[in-house]
Order: sequence, then C-alpha cells, then structure tokens
Amino acid sequence: MRNGGGSPGVPLVVDRPLTAASRREFLRVLGLGSAIVLMPSMFAACSDATGVTRGRNAAVTLDLSTDLGVLNYAYALEQLEAAFYEEALTHIISGCSSSELHALLQIGQHEIVHREFLKAALGSNAIPALQVDFSSVDLTKRDPVFQTAKVFEDTGVAAYNGAGKLLHSAAYLVLAGKIVSVEARHAATIRDILNPKSMDFAGDDVVDANGLDRALAPSAVLPLVDPFIVTPISA
Repeated sequence: MRNGGGSPGVPLVVDRPLTAASRREFLRVLGLGSAIVLMPSMFAACSDATGVTRGRNAAVTLDLSTDLGVLNYAYALEQLEAAFYEEALTHIISGCSSSELHALLQIGQHEIVHREFLKAALGSNAIPALQVDFSSVDLTKRDPVFQTAKVFEDTGVAAYNGAGKLLHSAAYLVLAGKIVSVEARHAATIRDILNPKSMDFAGDDVVDANGLDRALAPSAVLPLVDPFIVTPISA
C-alpha cells in the first residue's frame, strides 16, 4: 500500500491494532536474548557493604546509606518497570495503534536493559527477583496500560532524582544520570500518547516553576509502587 501523495514504493505506515503475527514478533524482540551488552566491571571496585538485609519471607530492607543500597533501590524499580511491560505485551491490548504498541515495546526494551545491567553490575550483592502483581490493571485495554505506565515512568524519574544525592561515588551518579534521562524520555512519550500535542510532557505535577523535574525521597516512592510489589521491601 502507498500513500496517495507519497513516493512510489514507499510503504504507508498505518496505525492499526497489532495482529497475532506482528504480536508474536513484538514478543520475540522483547526477549532480547544475548543482545544486551553489560558492563559489570564498572562496579568491581565497590568496597562498601551490600546495603541489603534479607529477612524472612524474602523481605528486603535497603540500607540507603551505602551506594550498593541505592543501586539496589534502582534495581528494584527497574525490575518493576520491566516486568510491567513484559506482562502487558503478552496481551492483545484493545484500542492500541501499532505505533503505540511500538512505543511500549521500545520502552520495555530499555527497562529490561536497565534491569539486567544493574543485576549484572551488582552481582552477588543484588537483591532477589521481586514478586510483582499487576492483577489490579486491565492489561487488555489501552487506557489502563498507559495510565499505569505513566505512574511508573513519572515515579521512576522522581525516584532517581531523589536518590541521586544519596550516592557517594561520582561514577555511580553519572550512571544514574544517564538512566534517568532515558526514563524522562519514556515519561514524556507516555504523556504525549495519553494527551497528544499538549504540554503534559512538562506538566506542573512533574516539572516545577524553575523548570526542574520533581524529586521524591524513597520514603515517598515506595508507597506509590507498593500496590504492585508483593515482596516486602523497605528502605
């Protein structure tokens, strides 16, 4: 198919629901396989305590006075985000265009990379895989999926911003800054999908009067994500 006003031979990209065949392709790509390049050597020189206390019933307590505790905090949030997109993309999401599903795929890929990078970098100091629960979200419908994605992405940006000051290592702070900038791109994309061509990407609920992203302390972030995490986790 060609656009009537376009050049011959140039395919027309049509927003349409994902077919069963294209959905399988989305899921295949989502697996990523061995394409992720990890750099655990960046953390090899870390000498502080693990920052993790494992209690009964796999409960996790993070000591945010240590860099590894802060990195595990980020790892917990990346686990949640990656799991959400992985789970959402196993469903046929009614009302979604192909471009919207492609955005979910791309964002999901980023979150998987973030999760696997932190897991490999932390090594034996990493917290266990968290048990998550998205049963409160109707993953078969567009609006609940994107509204939940909005919560996760906005919260993720604010969480990184709030935890950055807790890091002692400048190298770790640089790494966190690179991740949070990508998370902010995700948040802006999700907001634009929900309210196209608006100023929601920089709404006053996420950007202050000085043009700065909001920052939330872990004590404010954990209650926001607690409904979706079964594993007891505190900091």
